[in-house]
Amino acid sequence: MATASTQTVEAPTQPGPRRRGLLARINFRQFGILAALVIIIVLFQVLTGGRLLLPGNVNNLIQQNAYVLILAIGMVMVIIAGHIDLSVGSVVAMVGAIAAIAMNQWGLPWYLAVVLSLIVGAIVGAWQGFWVAFVGIPAFIVTLAGMLLFRGLTLVLLTGGTISGLPDGFTAIGAGWLPPLLGYVGNWDSLTLVLGAIASVLLIVQQLRTRATLRRLELPREVAWSFWLKNAIAVVAIMAVAFTIAAYNGTPIVLIILAVLVLAYTFVLNRTTFGRHIYAMGGNLFAAVMSGVKTKWVNFFIFVNMGVLAGLAAVVSTARAGGAVASAGQNYELDAIAAVFIGGAAVQGGIGTVVGAVVGGLVMGVLNMGLSILSVDAAWQMAIKGIVLLLAVAFDIFNKRRNGGV
Repeated sequence: MATASTQTVEAPTQPGPRRRGLLARINFRQFGILAALVIIIVLFQVLTGGRLLLPGNVNNLIQQNAYVLILAIGMVMVIIAGHIDLSVGSVVAMVGAIAAIAMNQWGLPWYLAVVLSLIVGAIVGAWQGFWVAFVGIPAFIVTLAGMLLFRGLTLVLLTGGTISGLPDGFTAIGAGWLPPLLGYVGNWDSLTLVLGAIASVLLIVQQLRTRATLRRLELPREVAWSFWLKNAIAVVAIMAVAFTIAAYNGTPIVLIILAVLVLAYTFVLNRTTFGRHIYAMGGNLFAAVMSGVKTKWVNFFIFVNMGVLAGLAAVVSTARAGGAVASAGQNYELDAIAAVFIGGAAVQGGIGTVVGAVVGGLVMGVLNMGLSILSVDAAWQMAIKGIVLLLAVAFDIFNKRRNGGV
């Protein structure tokens, strides 16, 4: 009697559950952008013959790109919620003009001019937030109209041309440094080194606390080697920057402003109800509404916040330039949007981080500086930045498909 032979049919080779879980806990989105930043820095360091990371260039990288990083912090919240803001460049120009007029013509002290700039930015944000949140006009249309409106008002305010001769206290915000309160160690500013060490310690403590919270709640965690590698790279980068700028003029004032903003807004997005509502709206607006999220007010305050940060960016850029000009803020919105998407934000909303947006801004800044040192024509610089943005979004789509997304 013939016996039926049993054949074993092998399933297609696929990553096992353990391997898939391992890969899922490695944040390829974050590692990809960090790796891109490192590669770009190394590439331009070689191409420029070591000039990219000279202390003066690193200092200029921070001060010249501060406005992009400030705007990107606000823009990432707008994009996570599923909106866009095309008006921030024009808002920066208009608020900068108002600040300069307030100091030069109205005799307002520089610190009150800073407060006035933030208030005007908040009013602008409230104006646009009203139309988006309560009238229901898409943010693209509202902010496109705002881009034209506020650019026109800037030209009206600056009919006499450039307003210069701003107070030293004001210009120091964008182009000044902390005084060497702790003296020097060799050629290095001690205060800058101490601040770098403190930042490194705080980073490690915060990361360990977050990891401990995930463990306590039995939620998925990043694998240990990936966690420690990421943080080791971050600490090395922080201390390298600290030593580099300590050998120049010390800590730029605007760097302290940026550090405070990154910490504050990371806390807002990750640890507050407002931040969770922003992610919920971007992930699934209908579900957020059904869950009781007051989406109109959340949208309103997202744009108020964007206006305040645009006002701060106006202060920084006007202080850095030493005056207000009608052409200020050109393409600022494009730089901020590009920084957010390069930093890993999803086009459809619901995904994005403050740190990612800042890293994306640094990628743009390093590209600008490296290409400028190499004397690359401005037209080609724009073309290269466009390609980088396209590749960043393509990587985002690839990453989602790789992890089983749509």
